[in-house]
Amino acid sequence: MKFQNRKLKAVFIWVWILFLQKMNAQYLEGLTQVKDTSFNNRSAFKKTLKYFPNISLVSEMHFDALVQKNDIVYCTYGKRKMKLDVFFDKNKKEKQQTAIILIHGGGWRSGSREQHHQMAQKLASLGYVCFTPEYRLSTEALFPAAVYDIKASIRWVRENADTYNVNPNQIVSLGFSAGGELAAFMGVTGNMPLFEGEVTNSSSKAQVNAIIDIDGTLSFTHPESSEGNDTKNISAGTYWFGYSRKDNSKLWEAASPLSYVNSSTPPTLFINSSISRMHAGRDDFRKVLTENGIYSEVHEFENSPHVFCLFNPWFEPTIQYIDQFLTNVFKK
Repeated sequence: MKFQNRKLKAVFIWVWILFLQKMNAQYLEGLTQVKDTSFNNRSAFKKTLKYFPNISLVSEMHFDALVQKNDIVYCTYGKRKMKLDVFFDKNKKEKQQTAIILIHGGGWRSGSREQHHQMAQKLASLGYVCFTPEYRLSTEALFPAAVYDIKASIRWVRENADTYNVNPNQIVSLGFSAGGELAAFMGVTGNMPLFEGEVTNSSSKAQVNAIIDIDGTLSFTHPESSEGNDTKNISAGTYWFGYSRKDNSKLWEAASPLSYVNSSTPPTLFINSSISRMHAGRDDFRKVLTENGIYSEVHEFENSPHVFCLFNPWFEPTIQYIDQFLTNVFKK
């Protein structure tokens, strides 16, 4: 059965998911409520250095006009305060700036918003206003909690556009790895009630105006994807969804950005490593964009690791691709 309307498709998938959830017990052992700190820039660097001995960590950046504000609460769930950090150039006040929401990776289970502070600092020096929100990981809450969190952060950015000199029509979701999947998901499900979460006292919209996906999968069920192999260890997807791919493939499909890409999807930039499984579904996603006349770009680094954007020599070219793309899209 084919659906032309992405909202109708989402409803159909969700009804099927609810049916399957009644048939299969959900895997909840991953909800430890203990923060997983195993994935961070230094641990990734240590592992990657064995195979790429010429890489180096990207240092914290300091610019005279850079303002960095940490630990700003963007929404709350009871006593749980969700926080983000903001980066901007205090001298860029002549016009409203493009906002970039940077979503960290870590398999939806680990990682932290500090992962992309260097990228936020660099992009802010170029005139962007950058936000690095935390989101609930699979140790704390299952899908779609992380989706609800990032959408809440998008609404918060729109609500505070005047405060941070942001153009509310130029909001970008940018993510790496698991964050890349979430960034794409933001772009294809903008303002879809099924994925908005609890919206209180807000008339702001959660859609974004451009997507930047850095090595994030576009589909959990695509033949190119290797996510979901639980033979040796519980996979990141199984932890996040609470179901294996075999037990609830429709849920895995529902979490795939490729399921919803259509004529309303915003311009999209893909920046990829040479590991093809990390961008499963990208070519099919782009095909839909092309058919609908939507601008997209792909830049792929040869002989590069999945974590390329965190390290030199790939960090600066990644920044350049981002800046060039957004300049083209918004005619900055």
